[in-house]
Amino acid sequence: MENASERSIVEVKRRKLIILFALLPATLFGQQAMNRPYVDEKLVHFGFSLGVNLMSFYTPETLDPLSGMIISGNSVRVFANEVFHTRVSTMLPGFSVGFITDLRMTRYLSLRFTPQLHFGQRIINYRAESGHFDRLSTDVLSLPITIPLEIKWSAEREGNFRPYIIAGGGFSYNFGQDKKKPILLKPFDYFVQFGAGIDLYFEWFKLCPEIKYQIGFNNVLTPSHERVELQPQEFFYSDALQRLNSHMITIVFNFE
Repeated sequence: MENASERSIVEVKRRKLIILFALLPATLFGQQAMNRPYVDEKLVHFGFSLGVNLMSFYTPETLDPLSGMIISGNSVRVFANEVFHTRVSTMLPGFSVGFITDLRMTRYLSLRFTPQLHFGQRIINYRAESGHFDRLSTDVLSLPITIPLEIKWSAEREGNFRPYIIAGGGFSYNFGQDKKKPILLKPFDYFVQFGAGIDLYFEWFKLCPEIKYQIGFNNVLTPSHERVELQPQEFFYSDALQRLNSHMITIVFNFE
């Protein structure tokens, strides 16, 4: 009887230990210290951002000048009624860097000024519909600085996490013009952008992983007839395009 009683006591203690260890992670999580509890109450704060970008072009639908029919914006009839199709190759990753100024408006809203410098490249491929011409391609280097204003709407903070969404717009200036290339981009563009991210609060700083999508509205293609430095055989590269609109995805880490 004594041994059975001792075994019963040991079993009860074992079960209590199992329950204690099972509840320990939840207890520790519930008692986790809130880092930088007053950082979001500052009227103005600053930071910087580092990340990668993926640049692309969009060519909307246009009218075929010969048939008057709507055709895909990435094809045009040139050279003895030949139809050439163009597309931007798989986007190549680039590098982005910038700084942040955040103005607190309400508990959940802030106005942000977030200029960034982007380094990127796009490759345009050309293919003749009949197959009579070899495939051609040209690369387009870009070095735009974007000057946006954004509205940031943040959810309620939960511990050291706070998700948010952003939306805004602005203009950009491209420093990466190379007049030796067959495709020359106009320097100025204007755009809208939107995205989402999450604030992660650490002891000494706030880290904010963020993804944004930017849509440019200006036709940044410089027509061949405006480029006196081009050779006649190079006119094709821009003549085979109706227009170019810049699109860009950026994945950045904001340090605030």
